[in-house]
Amino acid sequence: MHRSAPRLSRILACAAVPVMLVAVGCSSDSDSDSKKNAGSSSSGTASAKPSEPTVEAARFDDLPDPCASITKKTIKDLVPDAKKKNGTAGRSNDLAARSSCSWNGLDDKGVDGSQYRWLDVGFTRFDSDQSLGSGAKRATAEYTKQVTKAKGSEGAEKVAAEPAAGIGEEATVVTYGLSKTDEDFTYATVVARTGNVVVTLTYNGAGYAGAKTPSSASIVKGAQKAAKEAVAAVADTADAKVTPPASGSGDSKKDAGKKDTAKGSGSGSGSGSGSGSDSDSDSDSDSDSDSDSDSPKSTTKPKAKSS
Repeated sequence: MHRSAPRLSRILACAAVPVMLVAVGCSSDSDSDSKKNAGSSSSGTASAKPSEPTVEAARFDDLPDPCASITKKTIKDLVPDAKKKNGTAGRSNDLAARSSCSWNGLDDKGVDGSQYRWLDVGFTRFDSDQSLGSGAKRATAEYTKQVTKAKGSEGAEKVAAEPAAGIGEEATVVTYGLSKTDEDFTYATVVARTGNVVVTLTYNGAGYAGAKTPSSASIVKGAQKAAKEAVAAVADTADAKVTPPASGSGDSKKDAGKKDTAKGSGSGSGSGSGSGSDSDSDSDSDSDSDSDSDSPKSTTKPKAKSS
């Protein structure tokens, strides 16, 4: 009896060993499976998340000085005797997003009458936005809006619209007539898009004191010429920002450093945004109201020669 007890203990101990091994084996397999499942679950979650498409970057990030966007020669040709040669800049809270400039003048021919001309150019730029779309897409919507607006000008007669070739990526010229201040005005509005920028240019004129009303063809020709220059100015502004400095710029930097160290240096710190800024202080209502800007200011109203 005493000899069988130890033998029985050994048998029971050996019998318990496989049970423990089985338990350990199951636990190990269970941990491995759970890790695999966790890994597959996390990878599935990561792959399930859709990636948002990248919005096309805006082509232009700035606008030209509107009052310098049209050459002085063109201004002289289209607006003889302009009251302000450098134009009148329109008000804007952000000149990199929206800007405008206008010119008007009366070319007095004495007994042969007078010719009045008015020219206005406006720029609107759109940035690319993940939720709103690319700058070009937003500009296209604005382009369509401006064409519709021009067609619906109040009091417009004989409205016509057609594509204008060679001006930006797309352009439309809208023509119409308008009677006011006892005179007949001829209008042409060119709306053009270049990248993410919309250019809207309006040119109109009238004959006073018996002078003939300008033809629609001449007004359209002038408007398209000015619009081409305005669109080119947008690209020129962008090119100017990426053009490397000319040789010898190191000397200019040294000179600039000397000026900074000099006492009392500060000239130019109050410069305006463009050539038209000098006229802001005495600007009239030309850029704010068509009814004011489209008619010359005079104390008498000469009657038009009856047709």
